[in-house]
Amino acid sequence: MAKEVITIPTRPKTPYSPGIRAGNFIYVSGQAGLMDKQGKELKDFESQARQCFENMKEVLEKAGSSLSEIVKVTIFLTEAKQFDKMNEIFLSYFSKDLPARTTVVTTLVRPNMLIEVECIAYNEKHLRYL
Repeated sequence: MAKEVITIPTRPKTPYSPGIRAGNFIYVSGQAGLMDKQGKELKDFESQARQCFENMKEVLEKAGSSLSEIVKVTIFLTEAKQFDKMNEIFLSYFSKDLPARTTVVTTLVRPNMLIEVECIAYNEKHLRYL
């Protein structure tokens, strides 16, 4: 099985790949939502959460996939009190055939990160990313 790195040229360089395609599976690294596409810092939970999902969507689209092909999502929250708001935002991105999901409350690597989201998608089409 071939392994293919998915890159996003407009993103800062990191010591890991934004995503990896291995066969029919696409593994998306943890996505933070600290900044929007214009470079504005996002400080509130809802803005960061939405940006996490938008970043994840961008990686999947680059791999020739989409949010509808996600089979597993892992969400890391810094505060349990954000669980209901996260569910509301989650359901705005996934409305049917919901993926399996794990949600963990933990400390994240940067103090200003309130949420991080990673996923695995299954894409039979083998579309090469653009």
